[in-house]
Amino acid sequence: MASYLLRRLLLIIPTLFGIMLISFLVVQFAPGGPVERVIAQLSGMDVSATARISGGGGDFAGGAEPGSSSAGSGDVASKYRGAQGLDPEFIKELEAQFGFDKPPVERFGLMLWNYLRFDFGQSYFRDIGVLELIGEKLPVSISLGLWMTLISYGISIPLGISKAVRDGSRFDIWTSAVVIVGYAIPGFLFAVLLIVLFAGGSFWDWFPLRGLLSEGVSGATCAAWNGAFDLKRCVTVVIPDYFWHLTLPIIAMSLSAFATTTLLTKNSFLEEIRKQYVMTARMKGLTDRQVLYGHVFRNAMLIIIAGFPGAFISAFFTGALLIETIFSLDGLGLLGFESIINRDYAVVFATLYIFSLVGLVVNLITDVTYMWVDPRIDFESREV
Repeated sequence: MASYLLRRLLLIIPTLFGIMLISFLVVQFAPGGPVERVIAQLSGMDVSATARISGGGGDFAGGAEPGSSSAGSGDVASKYRGAQGLDPEFIKELEAQFGFDKPPVERFGLMLWNYLRFDFGQSYFRDIGVLELIGEKLPVSISLGLWMTLISYGISIPLGISKAVRDGSRFDIWTSAVVIVGYAIPGFLFAVLLIVLFAGGSFWDWFPLRGLLSEGVSGATCAAWNGAFDLKRCVTVVIPDYFWHLTLPIIAMSLSAFATTTLLTKNSFLEEIRKQYVMTARMKGLTDRQVLYGHVFRNAMLIIIAGFPGAFISAFFTGALLIETIFSLDGLGLLGFESIINRDYAVVFATLYIFSLVGLVVNLITDVTYMWVDPRIDFESREV
């Protein structure tokens, strides 16, 4: 087991290097960039996301158009759309500010060296460090991802087991209908429905629409290391207000995950229940509960555990984008989207590096959990 873990840990290095290299190469050929964005802002012609994608030329595009006058701006300004007429020295200062005065190979090597030391630098367009910026957005994403995952798995697994045990019964049919309807409804559409019904849209105004806490309510009162710590206020005011704000977003996010995990659990248990070893265990006099949790459970749960890392990571970093936008929550999903649109490459590559590293480590933890659930799995015999 130790040799397998060592091989997997070593495999993380080239995998992470490949992810960063491919992403870096894509950025070099993508139209637009931080320098062009600053130029567009100075010219009063800030380019939209779709215009950047459809437009030609990026930070490293070719020379000027034929016939363009560049007596003063020359070769420097011709690399950027809209730069004609601007002082070449100013363009060089912008390139130096964003690091584009160095060759791509040197920039890539310097970026990897800094990332290995977890030095992610400053955001291009916000006067704040990248790690500090991620730390500001992390509470929203952790709140959404953690509670959504716990609720969906906590409900879906027992429900899926009950459906498998009562396969074909009225309970199974009605719960299947509810689950399928929940699976068919997109999360963002259900979020809009919840807002219309319960957040002052047209009917009831029961839940808030913005932030994790109401105005005047501070989470510092729940931090034991903070001087403002107040246990009574934390329990009676802050925590209820926190869950009051999270109720609708978590319900909207949990809908599809709840349906998927329930059906996956049911089908996995049904497949195991029909196998020969289950019949043998029953013939030996074991009760249904002993058979279910002593023999079937560890085999059927393998596929559920396999899907946990993907569900966990996507809930944290990708699936929350629309929910964050709809409910005005400023989390990592919205941060990543805005960073890509604004060409804030410092934030884009830092979040890519961190999320990829977390994903690879979580996949390794999943393999270890496989062996814990079913000791018959032997990773020592695998070549990776």
